Amino acid sequence: MVDMTNRPTSRWKRKAAATVVALLVLGIGATMWWWDSEPESFDVVAMAKRNSELRQRDWVIGTASSEALIAVSRSLLEKRGGYLSNDWMPPGVWMDNVPNWEFGVLVQVRDFTKALRNEFSRSQTQSTEDTDLAEADPLFSSPNDRWLLPSSEGQYEKAIEHIEAYLQRLTDGDPYNAQFFARADNLADWLAVVEKRLGSLSQRLSASVGQLRIDTDLSGDPSARQSTPGPGARVVKTPWTKLDDVFYEARGTTWALLHFLRAIEHDFADVLQDKNALVSVQQIIRELEESQHDLGSPMVLNGSPFGFFANHSLVMANYVSRANAAVIDLRKLLERG
Repeated sequence: MVDMTNRPTSRWKRKAAATVVALLVLGIGATMWWWDSEPESFDVVAMAKRNSELRQRDWVIGTASSEALIAVSRSLLEKRGGYLSNDWMPPGVWMDNVPNWEFGVLVQVRDFTKALRNEFSRSQTQSTEDTDLAEADPLFSSPNDRWLLPSSEGQYEKAIEHIEAYLQRLTDGDPYNAQFFARADNLADWLAVVEKRLGSLSQRLSASVGQLRIDTDLSGDPSARQSTPGPGARVVKTPWTKLDDVFYEARGTTWALLHFLRAIEHDFADVLQDKNALVSVQQIIRELEESQHDLGSPMVLNGSPFGFFANHSLVMANYVSRANAAVIDLRKLLERG
């Protein structure tokens, strides 16, 4: 019987198949490396002014905030690799860092859109809401991992179009078309939501090394009750498989907040100066900028708090906590008469 495995044709086919597999693996690896990046931060005010000049729009209060929301939202869809959270094919389906970054950005986009719809664009609680913002809000609330029609990208693209329509009406010179009200109470309401987001992230980041936490859910109120009583103290620790997920979600959150607060600093400049709160906003921006430094490691390290190796989650928690403390101080300044 003839041994076919040693024939030149068989050896050539095996080598060709091995070469194709190696090139495919190399191509997928290179694509994953290329896509695994976060967009650079940008100057929101300069971008908004440039867009206003190109589109021949008037510069009015609210332009910077609206442009920031549009630009941050578009970054989800148009960054390197596009939107990855709903990918079901390689290499996107194997990646988790960028999708978690996208989710952090998306949460802030949703919160800011709600604030624009319910607070910034309305003069009082009995006023009529803006029609485009009323459409954009639920569209941004669509599931972030839907690939079947209507896909996540399609819903978010429609939401961006509604924000752009609102901005067009805001800058058309008609006072009855669309408005943006830069008031202290409006800003304080949005900051109250930001506090909760940053506080939650800080706790989740700090749990990377495990913590014994005392139950403070009832804030020491003897008459307060909760549906299911919890233990007086418990150990909270993030599973090691989720460490990088929480870290990159925090990176996305702080990246988006950085741009929104830069726009707020401009649109609410008079209010902030009147409340002696401009420095507080600048301090928050500084802390958020510090959180965006490049990661000098191929992976998120989880060393002990005072150990030899770094703990990137605790470093991020430090910046998030400091920003959150400054947000709390800012909101108190705004609420004072």
